[in-house]
Amino acid sequence: MPSVPSVPWWGVAASVSGPVLLVAGWTIAARLQPAPFDPVSQTVSALMQVGATDRWLMSGALVVVGVCYIVTGAALRPAGTAGRLILVAGAMTGMLVAAFPLHPGISVWHGVWSVLGFAGLAAWPLGAWRRGPAVPWGLRRPACVTAVVVQLVLLAWFVVEVVLTGGWTGLVERLVGLAQALVPLIVVLSCRLSRPRRTVGRSALSIRGDAA
Repeated sequence: MPSVPSVPWWGVAASVSGPVLLVAGWTIAARLQPAPFDPVSQTVSALMQVGATDRWLMSGALVVVGVCYIVTGAALRPAGTAGRLILVAGAMTGMLVAAFPLHPGISVWHGVWSVLGFAGLAAWPLGAWRRGPAVPWGLRRPACVTAVVVQLVLLAWFVVEVVLTGGWTGLVERLVGLAQALVPLIVVLSCRLSRPRRTVGRSALSIRGDAA
């Protein structure tokens, strides 16, 4: 059975850090606002818009999380190259959201980079899945398609909330962000957890061969 490369420890650290830093960033930034901040109705972008208190905190968290995605993409050697590149591109465009914060009125570039970032982070599993019995379950086609479908459903819900100015805009945006942060982590863990089983299998075959 052909083996697949493993994910190095620094890739695991980056994939774990991503969702932790994202949640910590928007939680702490919300508590620093002088006026009551409603995370259910108000978006993460409001925490780094021009005029927000300590907006550097959410902006910095978004950049650091983007770096975590890029490091994870570099470490995901078992994944398809196209998927890894899309993950890195989605992370880079998402980081530009912090460079173009919301302003009073229409913030075109903030919206453009947000859309591109969300799209890239949602679509990357389609280019990452692989064939073969040795492929970790997180990189098999059913798992990758499921991950994309779940994210697209959440994104569609978010778009509806934005268009209709719904009361759950902030909550749905956070669900989208958390889902997109957890997918790379789940894939990385599936790669790491699948390694010992293949190693044990090869060791057993080696022992039998030596005994013969």
